[in-house]
Amino acid sequence: MIFCAIIAKKLRETMKKIFSLFLIIFIILSLQLQAKSFSKEATVKPILVQSGKEKNWCPICGMSIKKFYKTSYSAALPNGTKRQYCSIRCLVVDMKEYNIKLSTIYAIDAKTQKQILAKNAFYVVGSKVKGTMSKVSKLAFANKTDAKDFIKKYKGKLVDFTQALKMAKESLKTDIAMINKKKQKKVYPMGKKLFKAKCSKKIDLTDYLEINELKAALKQELCKPLKEKQLQAVALYLWEVKRFGDLSTIKNRIKVTTEEKCPICGMFVYKYPRWAAQIFYKHNDHIHHFSFDGVKDLMKYYFSHKDNIDKILVTDYYSQEAIDGIKAYYVLGSNIYGPMGNELIPFKNKEDAKIFKKDHFGKYIIKFDKITYDTVKNL
Repeated sequence: MIFCAIIAKKLRETMKKIFSLFLIIFIILSLQLQAKSFSKEATVKPILVQSGKEKNWCPICGMSIKKFYKTSYSAALPNGTKRQYCSIRCLVVDMKEYNIKLSTIYAIDAKTQKQILAKNAFYVVGSKVKGTMSKVSKLAFANKTDAKDFIKKYKGKLVDFTQALKMAKESLKTDIAMINKKKQKKVYPMGKKLFKAKCSKKIDLTDYLEINELKAALKQELCKPLKEKQLQAVALYLWEVKRFGDLSTIKNRIKVTTEEKCPICGMFVYKYPRWAAQIFYKHNDHIHHFSFDGVKDLMKYYFSHKDNIDKILVTDYYSQEAIDGIKAYYVLGSNIYGPMGNELIPFKNKEDAKIFKKDHFGKYIIKFDKITYDTVKNL
């Protein structure tokens, strides 16, 4: 009898432990399923503010605006150009480069899917919903009550736009590292494999200024039909691996660090390798330089800083090699645009400049010493 009682007691204890374990598993699964029940994808016709065929994708990471519509943002650059991002993380990346005014930033209400002024919105951060391009999710609501209701269902805490933006800025470095690790492990290999099997090998990656422009071209003409996930993998592989890998084979090219900004427009120059240009200044034994995202901005700087110049380098359009900017030939008025629109397109050889002028409807060829302030102003 005593033996049976001991066995029964142990059995009850074991059953309690099993029940507790199942309860914990049930709670975890419930929370996961609950989080998964919230979709970031648009269930209404999304408002797309960008122009051109690339308007469906984020210009920073290439992600689908429609798929991540409820975490998307839009903003206007200082020149009035409208940009749309899949997340506040990608908005922050652009804010590092451009002087974006808060009054131009709009978020999408996670409940109504309407555009709302970001600075007036209420934000739920750290909910059970997975972040977009970030470890921590940040969802906007026009109505405070809607935000609180969301917290009841998905957890998280309520903050304002200033706090949400600060969090996004502070976590940017770790978020980028996290995403890069995933891309290197899975996305790049997948993209490379798909590119070889499904896409044209004659893609000139320097023809595109942003990843969403490249992605639009891949979808419409350069690749066989691909699902969105596959298309994203190909675009990322080409934009972040192959583009710079191909350039590394050019021995004599302009080298720019990832931290160098154009002193005229503030854009990161490394993003536009085809257009990179530099002025080197010498003071006694010290030499320093400034990098530009095109000859046009270089010339704007040059007209106000002509003293102590040691050398000027520009990128030959065809060879992509660094050439002497003072000896180069420049084509104006062509149908090829640089990061800042109309450009002076540089060539080492006059014959190359003539061929380009004919092929791309250029207006005329000019030497460096003939470029005036009005020449640049008219661009």
